[in-house]
Amino acid sequence: MRLLTKSRFKLGLECPNKLFYTGKKEYTNQKQDDPFLLALAEGGFQVEEYARMHYPDGKMIMSDYSNYDYEAYHIETQELLKNENVTIFEAAFKYQNLFIRTDILVKKGNKIFLKEVKAKSWGIDDKLIGDRGGINSNFKPYLWDLAFQAYVVQKCYPSFDVIADFVFVDKTKAASINGMNQMFRIKKGTDSRADIIKLESDISKMGTSVLIEPEGVNDVVNCILEGKYKHLDDKSFDECLEILSKNYINDIFTNWPINYSACKNCEFKATLEDTQNGKLSGFENCFSQLCSWDKSDFKKPNIFDIWYGGDLKLVEKGKLFKSEIEINDVIKPKSNSKRPERQWLQISKEKENDVSPVIKKEELALEISKVKYPLHFIDFETATVALPFYKGWRPYETIAFQFSHHILHQDGTISHENHYINIAKGVFPNFDFIRNLKKALSNDEGTIFRYSNHENTVLNKIREQLEFSDENDSDELIEFILTITNQKVKGGNDHIGPRSMVDLWAWIKDYYYNPLTKGSNSIKAYLPASIKTSKFLQQKYTQPISAINVSSLNFDSNKVWLNENLDDPYKLLDPVHPEYDNDALDEFVGDQEEIKDGGAALIAFAKMQYMDMPEKEFENIKNALLKYCELDTLAMVMIFEHLKEISE
Repeated sequence: MRLLTKSRFKLGLECPNKLFYTGKKEYTNQKQDDPFLLALAEGGFQVEEYARMHYPDGKMIMSDYSNYDYEAYHIETQELLKNENVTIFEAAFKYQNLFIRTDILVKKGNKIFLKEVKAKSWGIDDKLIGDRGGINSNFKPYLWDLAFQAYVVQKCYPSFDVIADFVFVDKTKAASINGMNQMFRIKKGTDSRADIIKLESDISKMGTSVLIEPEGVNDVVNCILEGKYKHLDDKSFDECLEILSKNYINDIFTNWPINYSACKNCEFKATLEDTQNGKLSGFENCFSQLCSWDKSDFKKPNIFDIWYGGDLKLVEKGKLFKSEIEINDVIKPKSNSKRPERQWLQISKEKENDVSPVIKKEELALEISKVKYPLHFIDFETATVALPFYKGWRPYETIAFQFSHHILHQDGTISHENHYINIAKGVFPNFDFIRNLKKALSNDEGTIFRYSNHENTVLNKIREQLEFSDENDSDELIEFILTITNQKVKGGNDHIGPRSMVDLWAWIKDYYYNPLTKGSNSIKAYLPASIKTSKFLQQKYTQPISAINVSSLNFDSNKVWLNENLDDPYKLLDPVHPEYDNDALDEFVGDQEEIKDGGAALIAFAKMQYMDMPEKEFENIKNALLKYCELDTLAMVMIFEHLKEISE
């Protein structure tokens, strides 16, 4: 029997059609569906094991992942539940074609407490229900998942009271011991699972708990089960479950209507390489059946790559091709937003099959005229860890463990001047990081560039950490941060440092549009687009770096950044993790609220912190990170050179 598990239930709530494709080898799946990697990146293994430590008498339902026996796990759970009081980890429940496993189950008499453990943060401003009375979108997937679990348990044990709870990480609580994040070591097992090695088994020695069970969870879950809150185009829980359960067990394509967000982010789209390897596209199957698209239609520019295209409500208007969109669908009278203008640029360029860039030359030239040489380009790699490093620190503190720094001199000489990396186990690197950054940037008053707001945000976080630290040079480091950053000040004047970093991303967004980016403003879209467009970059970077006055800390002097095909330099880098593609990892963690930045680097940091590995593997990952981050800042230099070229 095909069982609808909680992970498949969650997938079906994204789009019921996805259940038809999941698990079928003939259909491509672009999503890096690896629970080990995700739990490693977000700290899920450690948080779950830490939560279990709060229940020292808990019984584990053992699992053989090479031979998943749903019925045996269900029976083992039933036997344990015959006890008056019992705590079970990974309790299993099977009802009809529904199957779940719970993180922590506590039975007290005729009450069953379900405790769903998530490495998700909870702070003072968080709430389950929004101001308009609906479920907060940040928690909606988790609440519907928990409602599914409560439903199955209640059906298996109708005479029991089932109470659903979350166990989250409390951002307001500080650790009362050092090294909490190092108490759980990870050994990767088979089938993408992990074995946890606990260095401490006594919860009393872990200090004050940094976990929280938010109030009101069970009330919201009951409202979901009663039909108060809706999903899947205003359907109740029972209606959603009936659709997903029936169609999955019978392997039926649901014919669910097109949805902009689900279709845009559909993992069942096939690339040309997938098609050549005989893989089918779920995306094409949907549009063939639902919209009667033929082969030629899939070659037409469609709406699913428009920058913030969901705002335009084009699916609701029945406009799926860019050729069908009119300017009044995008740009509204009296709108002060710059976004519609850029959206229309993307749409109109593709309608006309025009790949020529659009440049606001005078505005761009004015910005460039204000810069002060030498120019500095910086990029950070960061992480947030669920369990704190040190006593006094809170969960999900920002960790800045790597930076790269390029200098562009007025004569065109480019030097990879500095880099920094600290991925040693259990070491909080931020203050050493900022000392090294200060040293790197304090030799002159040249303009400093960042790409987007990440570096500014990180520096402000480190400033806050320094304010509560006992570092001898904290005042000096805070003053440096204030010099190069800006901050929003609540109820007062915003702070803008005298040498505040210039955002190269903002220049691009405001003054330059390259159709080759397909609407994306990311550095990984603009570097290859700039290369394809710029004669200057092509002539310069097809030569060895030694011949063009470019120095490197991680590549030899014969390094050539552009080959004869002008391939994207990022694609030519060795992956940080040989078993995964860098881009796939970035996309994999990109929608995780607490871990949004740099998937490959983030997972590398987590590996270094929580897994033991041979020294050679450690060095290989470290060297790959250094090369990857060096390209990030060199890419900024190249984009600046291109902007300077077109402004002249």
